[in-house]
Amino acid sequence: MEWLALVLFALVLIALMIGFPVAFTLAGVSLLFAFGALFAGVFDIAFIQAIPSRIYSIMTNSTLLAVPLFIFMGLMLEKSKIADQLLLTLAEVFKGVRGGLGIAVILVGALLAASTGLVGATVVMLGLLALPTMLQQGYCPKLASGTICASGTLGQIIPPSIILILLADVISNAYQQAQLQQGIFAPETVSVGDLFAGALLPGLLLVGLYLAYMLGVAWLQPHRVPKFAAPTQHGVIQTQPGLLVRVVQSLLPPIGLILLVLGSIILGMATPTEAGALGALGALLLAMFKRQLSMATLNYVMRNTLKLTSMIFLIFIGAAFFSLVFRGLGGDELAHQLLGNLPGGLFTLMLLTMLFLFILGFFLDFIEITYVVVPIVAPVLLMLGADPIWLAIMIAINLQTAFLTPPFGFALFYLRGVANEALKTLDIYKGVWPFILLQLGLLGLLAAWPSLATWLPAFIN
Repeated sequence: MEWLALVLFALVLIALMIGFPVAFTLAGVSLLFAFGALFAGVFDIAFIQAIPSRIYSIMTNSTLLAVPLFIFMGLMLEKSKIADQLLLTLAEVFKGVRGGLGIAVILVGALLAASTGLVGATVVMLGLLALPTMLQQGYCPKLASGTICASGTLGQIIPPSIILILLADVISNAYQQAQLQQGIFAPETVSVGDLFAGALLPGLLLVGLYLAYMLGVAWLQPHRVPKFAAPTQHGVIQTQPGLLVRVVQSLLPPIGLILLVLGSIILGMATPTEAGALGALGALLLAMFKRQLSMATLNYVMRNTLKLTSMIFLIFIGAAFFSLVFRGLGGDELAHQLLGNLPGGLFTLMLLTMLFLFILGFFLDFIEITYVVVPIVAPVLLMLGADPIWLAIMIAINLQTAFLTPPFGFALFYLRGVANEALKTLDIYKGVWPFILLQLGLLGLLAAWPSLATWLPAFIN
């Protein structure tokens, strides 16, 4: 019966790579296997009967309730034109510095990541605002497109990140499962706040690596990174008086909202759901103060929040079908036997897992990988001694490559959709590889020094 679980896993991956809808593929293929195995007498119907209770537990999960709230917050901040003011102001700050516009783009990407957590919206905003100016100023098209794509995907690792909320749920379940199998009947859990705190230092370090790369290119290859004059909506002009005031006005609102939302979660003053509600309210007030709040804006934000939330929760439900059927076919036990007996123990399994996730990132979205692959490998890694927070951050950074890696990286498609025809698709593909290598370098640093991810959560707790 166990070989059926491997066939199920392989067919689901193949169907997803072909492009079939994620939720319906997970549920449909799993049910076909379940009923076939049931008629063959090698499947317990109790696993099918457990599906309604699993769906109910998903819909009543208070942690997952933070997902629509943070999506609402991100979309509202997107419509409040916060990126426009940030980019224009920071561009003035770095006026005359070689590579200054690239530095401004990276910093704006980091601030938007910590404000919105929405990768697609950030890449599109930066592509519309910064790409034409960078190309006009004489930036290398590969460097310009790579910088925008990489900066836009910082929302994957810098909290509040949707993937960290999802990973908190998956890793927590895997951690409890691993502890129960080890005879611990009061298992601990992994909170969203723990992952947010754990991701903070690696996220800032990744921003530092991006900035160092930009400065290095400016120094070693100055022909690719020209000096620039501050861009505005009306072209290139000289710096206007009152720059310090404009810097404070543009930076204070997003930084204040970041500190309010993340600080309340990391310090344990609010649950992720409560902090998400606070962030959504803050984004509404910010849009109102910037005179960007209207019925059309509210209608856009609410409709898109509903669409994105429905998509994510439908994938949750499809993943519940898959996990129950996979377990009913003996897939969990088979995975433990195959993975747990690998030579080299935790190091070998972790290396293979990271390599496997990186390859899957070429073809699959991070949500699909999180709910199909991670629940299978995470319990084994945790039983071998992996720290759950370190493991989650390693996976999150690896999954960030799913947005950047050609040929199917979503960030590449987002930028391709808003870029003019003068920018070649091949330039976008070539431009992201240095940043992918920087992410892999950060993974190596985390593997060598897990305390980069575990120190802050331990210090706070």
